[in-house]
Parts: sequence; C-alpha cells; structure tokens
Amino acid sequence: MSGISRREFFQKTAASAAVMSVVAAHVARLKASPLGLPIGSQTYPHRSRIQCNDFPGLLKDMKAVGIQVIELCNPTYNEFKSLADGKQTRKILDDNGMKAVSAHFGMASLRNDQPNQIKWAQDVGLEMMSTADLGGRVVNGRTTEEEVKRAASEYNKIAEVAMRNGMQQILHNEGFANSVLEDGRLTYPLLLQYLDPSLVKMQFQMSSMNVVGDPIMYFTNHPGRFISAHLQGVTTTAGMRATPAMALPVKSDGAAADGRGGRGGRAGGGAPVDPCAARSAAPAAPAAGARAGLPGGGGGQALALGEDTADWPKIFAAAKIGGLKYAFIEQGWEQTVKSAAYLKTLS
Repeated sequence: MSGISRREFFQKTAASAAVMSVVAAHVARLKASPLGLPIGSQTYPHRSRIQCNDFPGLLKDMKAVGIQVIELCNPTYNEFKSLADGKQTRKILDDNGMKAVSAHFGMASLRNDQPNQIKWAQDVGLEMMSTADLGGRVVNGRTTEEEVKRAASEYNKIAEVAMRNGMQQILHNEGFANSVLEDGRLTYPLLLQYLDPSLVKMQFQMSSMNVVGDPIMYFTNHPGRFISAHLQGVTTTAGMRATPAMALPVKSDGAAADGRGGRGGRAGGGAPVDPCAARSAAPAAPAAGARAGLPGGGGGQALALGEDTADWPKIFAAAKIGGLKYAFIEQGWEQTVKSAAYLKTLS
C-alpha cells in the first residue's frame, strides 16, 4: 500500500475530525431533544412575568433549563398585552434564541377579529393557532350532539380561513370538550368525528386524561391527528375512565358576549391585585403554587413528569403514531424545571 503525504494525512485527519464533530453535535441534539421532539413550554403558568415586562428574563430562564420552543397566548389575554406588537415580540424571541411555534386564541378574538389575529401570528412566526375551549353550551356538565355539531362547524370555518393564510388551527381539550352528552357519551370523541381532520389538528391536554380517557387510545386510533400536547404530571392510579366531566377552570382572553370560548379569567371576587407590585425583589423565576397553574389538573400538590404514575415512554411512543410534533410543559416553575430534566432522560 502506498503511503500518503504529510499534507494528505492532515487533510484526512481534519476531515475525520469535522465528521466526528457533526456526529457529536447530532448526539448532543438528540439528548437535548428527547424522542426527537424539542422540549417545549406553555407560557400561561408564567404569565405574571410577561405582564410585569419580564418576557426576556423568562425566555432566558427557560432556555437555561433546556426549553427550546414555547407556546404563547395572544395579546387579548390581559397578561399578554405587552406582546401586542408581533414583530417586536419576534425580535425578543430571536434575541434570546427562542422560537414560539404556537399560541392560544380565545373564540371571541377568532370570531370577531380573525384577520388581525392571523397577522399577529404571522409576525411572531407561529405555525399553529390553538383554541383552549370552543365554549359550547354546557349545563351541569352535559351538552347535546347538536351543540357539538354547531361548535365543530364554526371551528371548521375558522380553520379553513387560517389554513388559507398558512396557519394550522388546533383544538385543545378544556371545558366543552371535556363535557358529556345527555346520554352519557363523551363529547370529545364526537368532536373528533365532526371536526374536519384536513383542517383541524388536536392538542391533547394530559391533565384531562382521567376525564376523556387514555391518550394512547386517542393517538393510536387517530393517526396524524394530534400535532401538539400539554404536559402535566398525572395520577392514574384510579384509572382513565370515561367519567362525567368536572367543572374545569378554563383560561380566557375574556368571555365572548354569548359566554362562549376562552380560558377563564381571575378566580374569586374582590378588588384586582397588581401582580407586579410584589415583584420588586422577585427571584429569577416564579415560585410554583400548590396547583402550579394547571388547568383541569385537580386538587393537591402538582407533580412533575416522572414523579407521577403516567407511563410517559408508552404515551410518547403512541404519540408518534398520533403525529405529535410539539409537546409543551404547562406547569409552575418548579415542576417545569423537574419535568424538563425528566424529558431529557427519555429516548
């Protein structure tokens, strides 16, 4: 075998080093992106920091614990008004190395102001526009099939307009979606039937699995339908049965005139509290409350992923069939840090 020159040796060595560098970078990305998904977070549990003009600080803290993408709420949510300039919001995201791929929009804003909401989404650089709750009529936790048809038809039309403008409309399951029909059937599977799968994708709320059923069942029965999810620690020891829905709190940009849509506002009565007044000596990240801001998560101390009893490896394996592209932790800060660390252990 002929020898190689000193120059050829160093050229080959440099090329090999470059290849190994690429491989190492890819492995590092895999470790930072468990299951091939970026680690995401919904910003609603941390909304007080946004309201108090600490959006850049929140992004820095999120990036430091391994969060790569976020989901916002649109500026009609009171705490998100500071993000009303979509282009400026995009600049803040870019400056902090973060990407917002989705945001929640209440039904009132989509009914009454959809063109401007789409423009804001485009300016921020979103891919998806999500709705927490269709706000269909529910009495004592029950609704009718006709109301499900009506709500689905309205949302299909909204989604068609969004798609024409390059946006994917997705539906979260809170409130109306977690109700039951008068005959005891769950509303959620019926919504999946009446919503057009070519127009509307789904965002599964993990804290609702005890109400609407096992996410694995939904993911495997509806391939490609579930593009997104909200992650919370869930206690499954009582099983995931098709039980009548609880009166779940929903977070809102303000109820529409007819009372439909949104994510519920401030709980309780009395004078409003200035959330920024007590932040003069605020820590780098907000402390988690007892319920950690979980919508529909039930009572008791909130659990991080990995501290609960949900079988997350099996759920994520099924989620690949469901078409999951983004999974957003939606918890208070302490649980967010723990859940992000747990997600990095999955492969």
